[in-house]
Amino acid sequence: MYAANFPHTPAVRIESCNGKDRLVLSPLDKLDEPPSLSALRAAIAARLPRVDLPDLLLEIAERTHFAKAFTHVSEGTAQVKGLTLSLCAVLLAEACNIGIEPLVRPDIPALHRTRLDWINQNYIRHETLTEGNALLVAAQNGIPLVHSWGGGDVASADGMRFVVPVRTVHASPTPKYFGRHRGVTYYNLMSDQGTGLNAMIVPGTLRDSLVLLSVLLEQQTELQPTQIMTDTGAYTDVIFGLFRLLGYRFSPRLADIGDTRLWRIDPNADYGVLNNLARHRLHSDLIVDHWDDMLRLAGSLKLGAVQAHGIMRTLQVGDRPTKLAQAIAELGRLEKTVHILTYIDDESGRRRILFQLNRHEERHKLARAVFHGQRGELRQRYREGQEDQLGALGLVVNMIVLWNTIYMDAALKQLKAEGYLVRSEDVARLTPLRWSHINLLGRYAFSLPETVRRGELRPLRNPTDPVDELWDDLP
Repeated sequence: MYAANFPHTPAVRIESCNGKDRLVLSPLDKLDEPPSLSALRAAIAARLPRVDLPDLLLEIAERTHFAKAFTHVSEGTAQVKGLTLSLCAVLLAEACNIGIEPLVRPDIPALHRTRLDWINQNYIRHETLTEGNALLVAAQNGIPLVHSWGGGDVASADGMRFVVPVRTVHASPTPKYFGRHRGVTYYNLMSDQGTGLNAMIVPGTLRDSLVLLSVLLEQQTELQPTQIMTDTGAYTDVIFGLFRLLGYRFSPRLADIGDTRLWRIDPNADYGVLNNLARHRLHSDLIVDHWDDMLRLAGSLKLGAVQAHGIMRTLQVGDRPTKLAQAIAELGRLEKTVHILTYIDDESGRRRILFQLNRHEERHKLARAVFHGQRGELRQRYREGQEDQLGALGLVVNMIVLWNTIYMDAALKQLKAEGYLVRSEDVARLTPLRWSHINLLGRYAFSLPETVRRGELRPLRNPTDPVDELWDDLP
């Protein structure tokens, strides 16, 4: 099929270089933004309420009751008065990288310095952050609007890099990204609905592609993505094979496929113009001989009996791959060949991957804007502290995404009620990853209007009102 379609695929061609054939794939042309989409974005932006970040966190806490996920480290059933307010303050302090000092209020017991320190020490940990995040993801998934963006079956993985200027063994040097300092990579998984699902801290930059598998298998939300998109990065045949065994579709963006190998099972098959490219033969007997062991390994990974980041002990003896690893790699070569041929044959598929990865970059820009304190540097010395602080950042970004989605949904309903023509194809290209209407800087005073406390929405703005210069200067 792919060989037959190849002459009718203008974006790809074969070039000969030093006697070898190479695939050349032309980059995608940029799609012009239709005027209707620009107008819809402007109409929604004009209606989104202005809000301070502390008030946003309190509102989402009231709507989702996500504070119930945060229990005391040793007294899980203990009831604490004002927990939600204290918790939101600590999460904001961690996510904005500003410390608790700007949030301390001697006249409010829930915002006393000793109270905030106590909450941070006893309530903020991996288990509570994970459960709280699952509640936010479920709330986002319950809004009909997000299903115009995706059904949760697609996710992307990418990394944010943070300089760590303090002495620690939990950071590594990479001059290209961290200059003279050491740093870490916050490798995170984002759904096609804009929500962060899981993340892992990697010292330095990502070298082991099995980290992706760990982040995917250990995520604990109600979304269960089956197609995972990544940037070009360093993927391996073993990763393609493991993803196939586990029932996932690994879909990396292919920036340069010129030297990529294509593999075949039948040495006598005629693939037309692709014959020279597909000259490498798979050892299918390895797959057959080790099929039962491969399924057992996949089952162990699925059930959590084996951790993804630890399976290299199973797949290698010293620096040499085991027969099982070689069999998984053979399966991966088959899967990779199918992915490459599908990728060059399906322009819409390439655009979906690019769109999701671009949206992931938008999430990282939002996270950078939130994590503005101390020049955006991570100053935690210990791995647990790094994980907890960046976990709080991911949680706060998800709260912003959920708040934006709620009010975008309300704005769309208002527009439709006013007779505005809302096109479904334009709604599909909207994003909740925006923050120009949210005050991320300045004084932090936690207050919630009584109407919002009762469960009502804030009033949408009148787009004809004068623009407030204070907000107009925000990014």
